[in-house]
Amino acid sequence: MSELLVIGISHKTAPVAMRERLALTEREAERFVRELVGREVVREAVAISTCNRTEVYLVVSDAVEAEAELLGKLATRAGIRPTELVDVVYSPRNCDAARHLFRVTAGLESMIVGESEVQGQVRRAYEAGLAAGTTGPFTNRLFRAALQTGKRVRTETALGTARVSTSSIAVDVARSAVGELEDRNVIVIGAGETAELTARALAEQGVTTLFIANRHKERAHSLASRFGGRVGSLDQLPDAMREADIVVASTSSPHPIVGADELRVVMEERGGRPLVLIDIAVPRDIEHECAEVPGVTLLDMDDLQASAARNLGVREGERDRAETIVEDEIDRFSAWMGQQGSTSTISALREHGTAIVEQVLAENEGRWDSASPRDIARVEAMARAVMQRLLHEPTIRMKALEQGGGHGRLAVLRELFGLDEVPQEAAGSSAAAADHDGSGAEVRPLRRRS
Repeated sequence: MSELLVIGISHKTAPVAMRERLALTEREAERFVRELVGREVVREAVAISTCNRTEVYLVVSDAVEAEAELLGKLATRAGIRPTELVDVVYSPRNCDAARHLFRVTAGLESMIVGESEVQGQVRRAYEAGLAAGTTGPFTNRLFRAALQTGKRVRTETALGTARVSTSSIAVDVARSAVGELEDRNVIVIGAGETAELTARALAEQGVTTLFIANRHKERAHSLASRFGGRVGSLDQLPDAMREADIVVASTSSPHPIVGADELRVVMEERGGRPLVLIDIAVPRDIEHECAEVPGVTLLDMDDLQASAARNLGVREGERDRAETIVEDEIDRFSAWMGQQGSTSTISALREHGTAIVEQVLAENEGRWDSASPRDIARVEAMARAVMQRLLHEPTIRMKALEQGGGHGRLAVLRELFGLDEVPQEAAGSSAAAADHDGSGAEVRPLRRRS
């Protein structure tokens, strides 16, 4: 019987120093989920990795074994012992795991509640899983439902109307550090989505920006033409920093771009003029030791999180409406899962009963020498009728569990009859016929949170 499991780390549980050690680039995420699905215990996998979180959603046959394997892989990646992750990771299952993804997509788990960037990040993670071939009936349904939830929250509530994002908070922090930005010299390192949002927020302050990008130069030129500014390469960065007031770094580089040694040289040539560095990348683009260079103010995602908590509030009415939408969509998803769980259990139970009848008939085949073929047919028919009548009432009651709330009873029934030991081919063939979208996955129904 399959279960949904998520193992994650976020800005709510760990500082940026830990988050960057577990961050995954798009290519790394694809390789990571493929390796996971290559293991017997994992059937489907999707990984989400942003500046504020790294989460892996799994459909597994054994949640305990899968969690231990995944924690081991994450610990190896971070270069630490698995026990060191215990205090910073979360691992909800089934209903709670689905609810968590719905809340993430709706922006309710974001550093800036209601921000819209996360919707696109979840969509791209799901599309990457599709391209890698690591999704399946369960995760397909799960992520489509999550994206629908995010869309409803943004269209039916006012959470997303302020267009607040990590980038806009970064610009607010920069303005607090140096005053009005209109005449300031600003460098944005990177040309991705975060850089675009940063450029838009800076343009609204009247700033002309220098975009630094070694890769995606065409995109950098597009940003410069839309928001005003120039384009340069990383080779030009030291010279550009000699004149800059603010540097905002937002690349997806696995290694730091601005080092402390190089920065000391730059600061010596600036004649004592202060420099504000804002690092909104995970892994970080700017070495942490840069904060020790005289005249430098370095702010990272942890600092932005503190600023967001101090300066931003969400009206409780809007949050409550968003929570209601999440629970409404969870109910829909729970009903679907209930159907999958009861359908597969009914199928497995009937296959189990049929196998017992066949076994008993085979064991007694040589004992009926005096019986006619007609008598033997009657005995076989009677045995099958007994099995059918015995399973009739349990079948009716299991179908009633499709409305939800039967997770525990289905699990007990499967354990009592040893149904999880039934070959998957036997249980899957009948379940697939009853599943109109081909999602006859054996899954545990969700329970509504009390």
